Amino acid sequence: MTPMTPPSRIRIGSAPDSWGVWFPEDPRQVPWQRFLDEVAEAGYEWIELGPYGYLPTDPARLTDETDRRGLKVSAGTVFTGLHHGPAVWEETWAQVSPVASLTRAMGAGHLVVIPSFWRDDRTGAVLEDRTLTPAQWRELTTQTERLGHEVRERYGLRIVVHPHADTHIDSEENVNRFLDATDPALVSLCLDTGHYAYCGGDSVKLIETYGERIGYLHLKQVDPGILAEVRRHEVPFGPAVARGVMCEPPTGIPALEPVLAAAQRLDVELFAIVEQDMYPCPPDKPLPIARRTRQLLNGYGLRSCGPR
Repeated sequence: MTPMTPPSRIRIGSAPDSWGVWFPEDPRQVPWQRFLDEVAEAGYEWIELGPYGYLPTDPARLTDETDRRGLKVSAGTVFTGLHHGPAVWEETWAQVSPVASLTRAMGAGHLVVIPSFWRDDRTGAVLEDRTLTPAQWRELTTQTERLGHEVRERYGLRIVVHPHADTHIDSEENVNRFLDATDPALVSLCLDTGHYAYCGGDSVKLIETYGERIGYLHLKQVDPGILAEVRRHEVPFGPAVARGVMCEPPTGIPALEPVLAAAQRLDVELFAIVEQDMYPCPPDKPLPIARRTRQLLNGYGLRSCGPR
């Protein structure tokens, strides 16, 4: 394969998700010290915070832990249900504020915003209608813009909204609708290649169509065979992950090299964070995958982490 034209402006990292971490505390997850040790050992320099409370939340301690492993933080992550309107604003902000504060303290510039699930990702229980009403769409877009403004003004961070399976921002139609209805100055996109393929989208097309809105990348692939079964039987996202729907590159879709090439053509600095949903997974499984994936990305010409 042909490496992309250097120098790359794409900074490669990984995240607790690739070590089977979905929750702040869970006995089936690897300890946070092991995650930090192994992500550095696998050759990554950048990490996300993961679920708030998994890594230490004291900035001084976390800085010490990351510095001595040669790691830096690219983003924090929050979950929101902003389609419910102003009634949930205070509750939402109470969750966003500590994550944004830690993210800023760690020198990162992005806050990944994941919409709330319409069905539970662990049990599959239906929580609400999978289709938003026009009024709910208006609330979703206006409240997300409000969040973007507040996070920027109070913490100096840029929000990047993450289309996600089993949420209301999922398919090409819904992602386009969301982007068309939000202010580019306030709201950017975290394109997760796996989730977008899971929901039928084409990542290269999205980058080429809405390039100015792409603020962040998650690199992920889905197993097309398992995905077909998941769609056929309407399996919820959590159980689908347990079946192995998210797979190790380069065995799934979409092909990552064309996605990265399209992102490179935007000629902007981007984080591309490797994620492979594997909750739960054996503790010895993630590190070999992380090493192989980093080597694969090296083969695409992404050898350096780029400037901060």
